[in-house]
Amino acid sequence: MRKPLVVALCALALAGAGATPAVAAAPSPTGADTTTGTAPATPLTDLVNDTVGAVADTLSGLTAPKSAAVNFAGTVSLSNCSGSVVRMPDSAASDPALVLTNGHCLESGFPAPGQVLTDRASSRTFGLLNASGAKVATLRADRLVYATMTDTDAAIYRLNTTYARIKSAYGIDPLTLSGSRPAAGTAISVVSGYWKRIYSCSVDGFAYRLKEGDWTWKDSVRYTSACDTIGGTSGSPVVDDATGKVVAVNNTGNEDGARCTVNNPCEVDRNGGVTVRQGINYAQQTYPFTACFTTGNRLDLSASGCTVPKP
Repeated sequence: MRKPLVVALCALALAGAGATPAVAAAPSPTGADTTTGTAPATPLTDLVNDTVGAVADTLSGLTAPKSAAVNFAGTVSLSNCSGSVVRMPDSAASDPALVLTNGHCLESGFPAPGQVLTDRASSRTFGLLNASGAKVATLRADRLVYATMTDTDAAIYRLNTTYARIKSAYGIDPLTLSGSRPAAGTAISVVSGYWKRIYSCSVDGFAYRLKEGDWTWKDSVRYTSACDTIGGTSGSPVVDDATGKVVAVNNTGNEDGARCTVNNPCEVDRNGGVTVRQGINYAQQTYPFTACFTTGNRLDLSASGCTVPKP
């Protein structure tokens, strides 16, 4: 999983040494900012996160591979992850805006295997980025609409504002979720609002099952090696370069070559065969969610074609 364990002093030390932020690591479920019941961010925490973001902003210009067509507009930074303001194919400008990230990025900690959370109160904040990666606003959620780490690794928040208001105030449109499954060979960009970095590569293929620790995900996207994502990129939208639409949400990678452990997912085929690909990273497809939201961006898990896990 791709959540960072860095703090401001570490980032400042890296900046002073001229190093890249690629040393950020993903924590175990007991790591910082993942414990169930974690308190909302304090002003001091906000200051730390802002400092990390500022240093990352400076370093990313020196180290990040950039896509010519895809930019940061509509992406967001979280306290511990990345994300994006997204719309469904049929969402209206007047609908409450949605933010997509990973289930393992929840402020309350990792959902247990088999657990699906819906319609929970939330006041989580998100730093909205413009095309160049500069933070232009702080957005706030009023509900956690959906979250799970079962079959997929996704969380969707509802904001206390609409797409139209965001557009009017900041000139930024949401990203649109594609209603179609991506194909192998598709050119993609993984856009991290946390690190202000864009990784460009292609869909290498799909993992029938991807197992990491106690969690298992279905039909996961496997990247080619150029998308060498790091801690903090969890929740980044995976954008089809040709259409500009979101086809997946970045979530993990095998760091050490270990087999099916936390931070070292393994692929399991239809016959139970296990493959370990050290240094290869993965995402979870997002097209299934487009069938689960109806008029007004309301979640309807009973809607025709909605196949995401249910409580």
